[in-house]
Amino acid sequence: MRTLFLHLFLFLTITSITTLITAVESNCIEDQQLSLLHFKKSLVYVIEPPSPRLITWDSNIDCCSWLGVTCSTNGYVIGLDLSNEFVSCNIDSSSSIFQLQYLESLNLANNVFSGSKIPSAIGKLTNLRHLKLASGYFTGQIPVEIARLTRLVTLDLSRNNYDGVSLKFENRSLGMLIQNLTELEELYLDAVEISTQQSDWCEAISSSLPNLMVLSLYSCGLSGPLDESLATIQSLSVIHLDSNYFNSPVPRSFANLSNLTSLSLSRCNLLGTFPKEIFLIHSLQSIDLSSNLELGGSFPEFPKNRTELSTISLSHCKFTGSLPKSIENLTQLVDMDISWNKFNSPISSIHWEALVHLESLDLSNNLFYGSIPSSIVSPPLLVALALSNNHFSGQVPEFSNTPSQSLRNLLLGNNNLEREIPTSIFNLQGLMYLDISSNNLSGFPFTGPQQPRTLSFLDLSHNNLLFDYNGTSTSFLQIEVLLLASNKLRGFPDFLKNQSTLWRLDLSRNQIPGQIPDWIWRLNSLLLLNLSSNSIVTLEPLLPNSTCMLANIDLSSNKLRTLPDFLRNLSTLSYLDLSNNQIQGQIPNWIWRLNSLRELNLSRNSLETLEAPLPDSGVTSLDLHSNQLQGKIPLFLPSAHFLDYSRNNFSSSIPIDIGSSISQTNFFSLSSNNLHGTIPSSICITTGMVLDLSYNALSGIIPQCLTQLSLAVLDLRTNNLTGTIPDNFLEHCKLRTLDLSGNQIQGQFPKSLVNCSSLEILSLGNNQITDTFPCLLMTMFTLRILVLRSNKFYGSFGCPKTNNTWPMLQIIDLAHNHLNGEIPGTSFATWQKMKVSEDEFLANLGFSYAPLYTTETIGLEVYYRDTITTIIKGLQLNLVKILTIFTLIDFSSNNFSGSIPKEIGEMKALYVLNLSGNAFTGEIPSSFGDMRTIESLDLSQNRLSGHTPQQFANLNFLSFLNVSNNQLVGKIPTSTQFSTFPNTSFEGNQGLWGPPLTSDTLASLPPPTSNGSSNNPNSGDEIDWDIISVEIGFTCGFGMAIGSLLFCKRWRERYYKVMCNILLKIFPQLEQRFGNHRRHVYINTRWRH
Repeated sequence: MRTLFLHLFLFLTITSITTLITAVESNCIEDQQLSLLHFKKSLVYVIEPPSPRLITWDSNIDCCSWLGVTCSTNGYVIGLDLSNEFVSCNIDSSSSIFQLQYLESLNLANNVFSGSKIPSAIGKLTNLRHLKLASGYFTGQIPVEIARLTRLVTLDLSRNNYDGVSLKFENRSLGMLIQNLTELEELYLDAVEISTQQSDWCEAISSSLPNLMVLSLYSCGLSGPLDESLATIQSLSVIHLDSNYFNSPVPRSFANLSNLTSLSLSRCNLLGTFPKEIFLIHSLQSIDLSSNLELGGSFPEFPKNRTELSTISLSHCKFTGSLPKSIENLTQLVDMDISWNKFNSPISSIHWEALVHLESLDLSNNLFYGSIPSSIVSPPLLVALALSNNHFSGQVPEFSNTPSQSLRNLLLGNNNLEREIPTSIFNLQGLMYLDISSNNLSGFPFTGPQQPRTLSFLDLSHNNLLFDYNGTSTSFLQIEVLLLASNKLRGFPDFLKNQSTLWRLDLSRNQIPGQIPDWIWRLNSLLLLNLSSNSIVTLEPLLPNSTCMLANIDLSSNKLRTLPDFLRNLSTLSYLDLSNNQIQGQIPNWIWRLNSLRELNLSRNSLETLEAPLPDSGVTSLDLHSNQLQGKIPLFLPSAHFLDYSRNNFSSSIPIDIGSSISQTNFFSLSSNNLHGTIPSSICITTGMVLDLSYNALSGIIPQCLTQLSLAVLDLRTNNLTGTIPDNFLEHCKLRTLDLSGNQIQGQFPKSLVNCSSLEILSLGNNQITDTFPCLLMTMFTLRILVLRSNKFYGSFGCPKTNNTWPMLQIIDLAHNHLNGEIPGTSFATWQKMKVSEDEFLANLGFSYAPLYTTETIGLEVYYRDTITTIIKGLQLNLVKILTIFTLIDFSSNNFSGSIPKEIGEMKALYVLNLSGNAFTGEIPSSFGDMRTIESLDLSQNRLSGHTPQQFANLNFLSFLNVSNNQLVGKIPTSTQFSTFPNTSFEGNQGLWGPPLTSDTLASLPPPTSNGSSNNPNSGDEIDWDIISVEIGFTCGFGMAIGSLLFCKRWRERYYKVMCNILLKIFPQLEQRFGNHRRHVYINTRWRH
């Protein structure tokens, strides 16, 4: 026993002595402590009070015990961690921190070094193993001295930016930096500008960093293909290269990275087919390929032992195929987003309940079909499920008694679901957000015993719901947002009376007639009410002492005849839309006294006057367009951002001091009134974005100051303006639309317009501008519409030194000018918008912006719609809605000569082509038969010769064709489409024939001849080679048969025998009559041998 105590005593003694020695040896060396204190003194605290970490830095306390400081056993500082301290200083090479030459770890991440450069003195810290300077607001060139830190294991310089200036490598210094860092295992350079050629960065990394495990180069400006050399670094575990521009496939060799756990290549413009073998890397836990619009591929079959993969993100790609049943083998899956692809398969056979860790599943915007299985909500941890925008059909499934209680968001919208929604949907007790819009549903259980208390958002719009709104149930679903737009409601559902939390209600685009019941105004929590596009005639007034808090009311597109008077008592009203009703008479002035009113839309009514006096008002958006308002322009809203007075009967001149009234107005339109006089120069005071004075009778010159504004849209079309276009556009002009067409403008084309590098719409047609074709426009890559028709432009169209021009051009109209010469085929080489039919979202051309005062609840967007006048199918049309896919070329009524460029036939997305009224010669290019979308083609009044290409018969969408008054010959191509054209489409071509120019009965007769004689080879009798070829064939065949019988003895004998046998079988009696003669002939034949 005594021995045991002795051993215990000795152990404790030795331990104490060792601890004491260690403590003594760990005392901070004085110069190390002074360096730290001096560095602390240079720091400024961005956030007060300072963090507890730096408070411990006291000169009376050993520095080795300071928080964030680590010392070696001999007292040298080897670790300094001041990350997330929110301190600031202007660090440079003289900083005392670089005197800590024994440092092995330096972490200054997430501080504010105010644009300082990383000091070159960093190279003195040659013992560094870990250097972390992420998010420190460093800028400028990364010092090459970092290459001296050959012991580095971790280097993190990511996410540094100050005042728009980032950290960067230049002159291929990435390779120089890392060539000696052979021990590096983790490299983070996110958002560092790396200037390299093609895949040089791949080769530099793979050849210098054999032990690399983590590579993170997010948004570094890398380009060129992903190189297979990266796959030679077998130690790689994490590859994050998002937001670069590789423009290449993913190398298949990446599947050989057996240690890979995370692969992130989102937004890298990847191409081709993704190697499915990469999904099967056994160690892979996370893969993100999202937002690579040209990257395709499909899922492999996942083996049962594949349990590591937890995150799959493939959204916004081009993956196809089925979602394999083996996806259920990914039992560790937490998050899967494969939305916005083209997967097309059922999902009902998958055992979704096996994915016990699944939290988020997004299959939306694909082509999935079949029924929705109830098991898809079975994963116990599932929070969000999105199946919207697919082709699922059948009924919303019955949900069992044990679905996920954690499910919060369920999106089933835009499918083909039908019938009633089962009450079992309320077994999802945690549900907060439910979207079943755009289906064919006929019922929803708003009343019942088990409504979830958490449900706050319900979207049932665009269905076939028809409620019995006289219900008597006492248990009602309580909702905050209810969207029932575009159903078949014929009244207000009765259950709405009991809503105590409802703040947004949308019943628009239904069939609700008559009167709005007064109980609507008693819904105390209601803020937003949308009843537009119904048949409402009147509104019951507010009851006395009403507590209605409505802020937004939309009653547009109803049958209201008066402006409801009770609205004057809604003190909280900020947004009111009564447009497209039948309201007549006067706008009462009490409406301007509503203190909270900011946005008012009374457009498309029959209003005539504004009641005087017009008081000051806080209204910032006023839309009165398409009424019958008269008199002077109402200018009493100096704070308005949006004013639309277009399509009225205002008949005054524009006030000379108008500028002071619209100085803050972003959108100002007086279009389509009866305004006269000049445009006052004070209008230039505006700081707005859209100025529309079109379709009036304004005269005089364009004020010089108008082209000095920061406007995005300037529309002065169809007035009586004279003079020239001011040639003083700002150097950084912001114009996107300039429309001066339909005036009397003269002079030359303004050269300074080239400064408007964002210009999309330029319409100067129907003026008197005299100049050569403005080649400077060829430098505007954003140009979509160019209209110069009916001016006095002259000279050639070809412009030298203009490669890669107009990739977005969709309409060009140069008709009725004096342009001449040949049109170079190369001019059309880069008009990509007309060559490729893109699967883009259909929209109208225009300019839109969201005003600063717009709130999320309103979501207002100000929109200006572009309009042009052109000739289509022989008719002059005003295109007020120009689809982004509509394309047109009109070079008619000029003096162009030579042959028509065959390159025009490459415009496979072209809708309208008009080359009439020129001097084109030669044949119609057969390549025109490739323009499969063409609807209108006019080649009339030229000097074209030859045949009408047979390929024209393939133009199935062609609805207008005119090749009249040329020198075409031959038969008109035969097709169902051509039979619909009148004969006027082909007249004036003396050698042309066939339907519809001549009747069908003439088709087999010789072609018509011209009157008189002509030396022109294209005139006179026409040879129909279809008939001649048959005749030649018959003659040749007959000659060969007769010649064989005359000159070939064996053929002649055989032919005689065969024919005799045939005749004797038909007429047996001839055997007796010709028998002796047959023998005589045969004997004579033999004798001649």
